[in-house]
Amino acid sequence: MNVSREWLGAFLGRDVAAQELRDVITRHTATVDELVPLRQDLAPIVVARVVEAKRHPDSDHLWVTQVDAGGPERLEVICGAPNVTEGRLYPFAPLGTTMANGMKIERRKIRGIASNGMLCSARELGLGESHEGILELDLDVPTGTPLLAAMPVGDTRLVLDVGANRPDLLSHLGVAREVAAVLGVPAHLPGITGVSAPVPAPKRAKGRGSTAGVSIEVDPATRTRRYMAAVVKGISVGASPEWLTRRLEAVGVRSINNIVDATNYVLHELGQPVHAFDLARLEGRVAVRRARSGEKLVTLDGVTRELPPEAVVIAGGDQAHAVAGVMGGRDSEVTDATRELFIEVASFDPAFTRATRRRLGLSTDASYRFERGVDPHLAAEALERVVQIIVAVAGGSVADAPADIHDELPAPKALTLRVSRVRQVLGEAPDAARLRRYLEGAGFTIISAADDRIAVTVPSWRSDVAEEIDLVEEVARFHGYDAFPTEIRPFRPTSTFDDPLWTTANRVRQALVGEGLLEVRPMPFVAGDDATHVRVANPLAENEAHLRASLLETLTRRAEYNLAQRSADVRMFEIGSAFARAGTRQPGEELRVGIVVLGRRRPPHFTEASPPNVDEWDAKALAEVAATAIRPGGVIALEAGQDALWDVMSDGQRLGAVRRLALDAPVWAAPAFGIELSLGTVEDAHPAPAGSHAYRSGRPAPIRPGSRYRSLPTMPAAEFDLALIVPAAVPAADVEGVIRAAAGDLLERLELFDLYTGTGIEAGERSLAWRLTFRHPERTLRDKEIEGRRSKILSALQQELNVRQR
Repeated sequence: MNVSREWLGAFLGRDVAAQELRDVITRHTATVDELVPLRQDLAPIVVARVVEAKRHPDSDHLWVTQVDAGGPERLEVICGAPNVTEGRLYPFAPLGTTMANGMKIERRKIRGIASNGMLCSARELGLGESHEGILELDLDVPTGTPLLAAMPVGDTRLVLDVGANRPDLLSHLGVAREVAAVLGVPAHLPGITGVSAPVPAPKRAKGRGSTAGVSIEVDPATRTRRYMAAVVKGISVGASPEWLTRRLEAVGVRSINNIVDATNYVLHELGQPVHAFDLARLEGRVAVRRARSGEKLVTLDGVTRELPPEAVVIAGGDQAHAVAGVMGGRDSEVTDATRELFIEVASFDPAFTRATRRRLGLSTDASYRFERGVDPHLAAEALERVVQIIVAVAGGSVADAPADIHDELPAPKALTLRVSRVRQVLGEAPDAARLRRYLEGAGFTIISAADDRIAVTVPSWRSDVAEEIDLVEEVARFHGYDAFPTEIRPFRPTSTFDDPLWTTANRVRQALVGEGLLEVRPMPFVAGDDATHVRVANPLAENEAHLRASLLETLTRRAEYNLAQRSADVRMFEIGSAFARAGTRQPGEELRVGIVVLGRRRPPHFTEASPPNVDEWDAKALAEVAATAIRPGGVIALEAGQDALWDVMSDGQRLGAVRRLALDAPVWAAPAFGIELSLGTVEDAHPAPAGSHAYRSGRPAPIRPGSRYRSLPTMPAAEFDLALIVPAAVPAADVEGVIRAAAGDLLERLELFDLYTGTGIEAGERSLAWRLTFRHPERTLRDKEIEGRRSKILSALQQELNVRQR
């Protein structure tokens, strides 16, 4: 999205530096990727002071001035302006400068005296039409300062990276709202010279309407949310005024003519695409309909295109004249001969627009906005704005009250923000007055504010705000993410428990790091044997085509690599997965910790030049540390093993072993020791709830043979809610059991999400609401199937528990 600094300033009623706008927008709204100064022709111009001014000896209107332009010497400059004054600052063009009109400043004699540059007027710089005198500068900067650095002359383009969820930012109005909210200033539509009286109030209709004798019909199959149209007669197509051309060029849009420029202006100002048709080509009637089979259209770019079936077209008579939301047709485009206009402002369906644009291989400013959603409430304001601009720059008048065809527009969404929720999510909450100021600045209307709750209605242009958490994000944006505390605070904003294996691994990691070990993360692939290892179907390398059966398989290779680099002291560990064959099923996966130590027990010191090497007793001590972290509170014992130095036991259960490692090592290498302990089996299971033994002690979940694998669903889910009147004596668990039994095997998820007692509920009863999610693994469920299961569930609840639907 390209934004003009001057255009934004017109909304705000004040001039804001481009760098300040960039910082404000990036901190609070969207990333500004680039600032593009648009008057680079002014780059050579500097601020200069006239030190001395005297009359030219051979002229009664020229001045001979001595100019300080920041260089080592003063420059003699001939000036013909009547307002040159000693001691004042003026813009100065040094020798070699090329002016905006193409003139190059060279050293030349004027009436016998050489002039070494030029003191400039506003017109010569392209900053205005005044040429009565040179431009006097009221600045406090050193001489020689570049003019572009000294004052905000010329425009600057801000290039914004706007997310797909914020279509309101695809306009100067949307960006101006955000900046105004942060700066605490009002934002208003800029005034336009020559704008006449307001446009007549539109005539509301459903499905069909008319204006100035043109009948309009909107097919419901097009899913058009709103269609507005006006007829303007007596216009004169020609070049746009300078102000309009300059505004469009600032955002990278080429001027075409005053009519097209007016529609483009409103698109970039308000974010509402507008299209103007030559009324004479529409045959007195307009239809918004789906494209017919094989229908073709020559679009404005001169290409003949066959329209896809999902395309929506604007037809005049029986002929399509535009692809709705994408591009107009050449047959009805505005030309120099056009005298009457049919102006369209609509809110087309995003899905249809996206599908059509992709099928046609087109992308336009209009389609980009329609795909992301255009606020239907904006249409009336945009229509009035474009008509007023057209009448101001092209003449003519509105022939009749505009047509406004739509069903009921979406009502404002109401949400409630809890101050306690803000504090819970963000770590702190601004005071209530500041919260209200943030929300009102963002366009939300405060309905009520009492105690911990602030009730608001969401503005129509903020389609991305759907839940309370979105309001929390608004508070965070306007408060400033850098204003929140950086320390980690002990709170949990979610009800989901940490996986027990994760908490166990975290304890082990902290314990081993505390012992001075370094964590490594090698790949789990080894050169194994198909009889003992699990082979990977698509290995990264054929010489490591198997999954490891033990962590020590990879850790010993890492230790050998260290020794090959003459690094004799190794103290490393890994927390990772080991895999076991499980027949034709998915391989079993177990989370383990592996430790390898060799070399000196501690670093050399002047008190101990040659520390002893690590031995089996050091390895035994590390095993006890790791086992205690895995089973805090358990009885840890190390027993002599048959194939290892020690078996590590906890409450009679074997966790792993400590063994001496046989490495491919140089003769000077010290003995190496390895430890491998099990943390638990990796399973597709929910974490243990807080307070359970597994959560409290860090015990692994019960070991099952092999991991469970479930493919991601490819079919859509079907959801519905059941609000039930349940007797107080009936447990919710019993109701859930009946629902599951009656729902069948297609029930994917069952969630209890609401409990209500109070007005409307009889004494001895309560209202409970469940959300049911059904999904078939191979096809889309039909409405009749879902309704049948709903009826079966309600019948079973009534018969077995005397539970009825609310």
